[in-house]
Amino acid sequence: MDKRPLFILEMANNHMGDLAHGRALIAAMQTAVRGFDEFQFAFKLQYRDLDTFIHSSAKGRADIKYVKRFEETRLSHAQYLELVTAIHAHGFISLCTPFDEPSVDLIEAHSVEMVKIASASFTDWPLLERIALVDKPVIASTAGASLDEMDAVVSFLVHRGKALTLMHCVAEYPTPDADLRLSQIDVLRARYPGVRIGFSTHEDPSDPVPVMIAVAKGATVFEKHVALEVGSYKANAYSATPEQVRVWVTAARRAFAMTGPAERLEPFPEEGASLRSLRRGVFTVRSVAAGQPLRRDDVEFAFPPVEGQLTANEWSKYARYITRTALGSGEPVLQAAVDSSNDRALVLSAVHAVKGLLKQGNIIVPGRAHLEISHHYGMAQFPETGLSMITVVNREYAKKLLVMLPGQTHPEQYHHRKEETFVILHGSMRLWLDGTARDVAPGDVVTVSREVRHKFHTDTGVVFEEISSTHFVDDSFYTDPTIAQNAHRKTILAFWM
Repeated sequence: MDKRPLFILEMANNHMGDLAHGRALIAAMQTAVRGFDEFQFAFKLQYRDLDTFIHSSAKGRADIKYVKRFEETRLSHAQYLELVTAIHAHGFISLCTPFDEPSVDLIEAHSVEMVKIASASFTDWPLLERIALVDKPVIASTAGASLDEMDAVVSFLVHRGKALTLMHCVAEYPTPDADLRLSQIDVLRARYPGVRIGFSTHEDPSDPVPVMIAVAKGATVFEKHVALEVGSYKANAYSATPEQVRVWVTAARRAFAMTGPAERLEPFPEEGASLRSLRRGVFTVRSVAAGQPLRRDDVEFAFPPVEGQLTANEWSKYARYITRTALGSGEPVLQAAVDSSNDRALVLSAVHAVKGLLKQGNIIVPGRAHLEISHHYGMAQFPETGLSMITVVNREYAKKLLVMLPGQTHPEQYHHRKEETFVILHGSMRLWLDGTARDVAPGDVVTVSREVRHKFHTDTGVVFEEISSTHFVDDSFYTDPTIAQNAHRKTILAFWM
């Protein structure tokens, strides 16, 4: 399937009932779009079987605008076939809008390549039933349609295997700026994933801005009425001349160049060098001996950085730096002067594992709840020693969800002020209370009184609920005093779900 953007040039009745003029219009448009090889171009006709389309009581009525227009511009089947032949001869895709069932028969007989559903026919179900039988791509304009009607038509055509394009369209001729409603393209793209979305336009044909906005909104099919002004044949207020069509397509080309591809792109290499020179560098505020961790209160961030200097952008809660050489106060911290490590990949791995265990246990987690990862001896040891905690509420009472991954141990601790009750929800673990072991499984309830030392280990992974009195951040005391010396033993994440 050719995925290039498609531009549809709509002749409608602008052939004026004059076969030679219709041919001249097709030829002029071929010249207008020459050189835009990155796009596809289709030329569209409208078919009406006027003998049955116009009711017998209205035939010949010059007082009915459209009856007069249709009858004055009438072409025979043979003449339409000559136009289709000219469309193909000039390299266009042939496209046709049928307004009745006999016209669909004619589209098949003329080997027209694509079928268009006009906005006026969008919910003409007898016509849609006939179009659904045609093995051709379908493009449908949505002017005047409600969302319910669009849902019904899209469902009808997609379930019948049609390659469908849905066109945002406003049936005002010409359409003023305030009524273009181009953000409806966003609505259609979000509501109908998998359906190609386009823009059928009726604005002032000299204005190239709407097509540029439509490109930016993600439309990839564009339609415009076209005309050729020769002698007494004049373009109406919404049909574009060949010169205006070229401006229109040129504007679209510029918009596609400005928007670029929809997938994520890497930044330009020169952006990195430029932005680095504008960043704040890391400077020491006191002397730091060799082999020591570089802590936040050892440094400040200030402009300008020097070549090879660590910058504030590389200083995060996941980053760790150990000095290779002694640093004096006020020195720029060069990357070559420190050994660095970053725990972010380990943290992300832990988050994925925690989410997997919660899903396995069908545990419902309240939205926007923070995840607190306790890594008592650092993230590198987290697979062996650690625990993840989700605080649901912490008031005069508290509720938490505690998650331990398979093979993890939580070191012994106790609380002076908090009393807590554990309810096992998923998995199993061994629990020690003041050194006495007990195996617990889903449904078990265990209360831990104040001052009672408790420790956990799980082979299978476990999720358990903690219901307690208020949790205080300074009320967890570990038997191993080295844990309290680790100021970075917790990582808290807000957007992890």
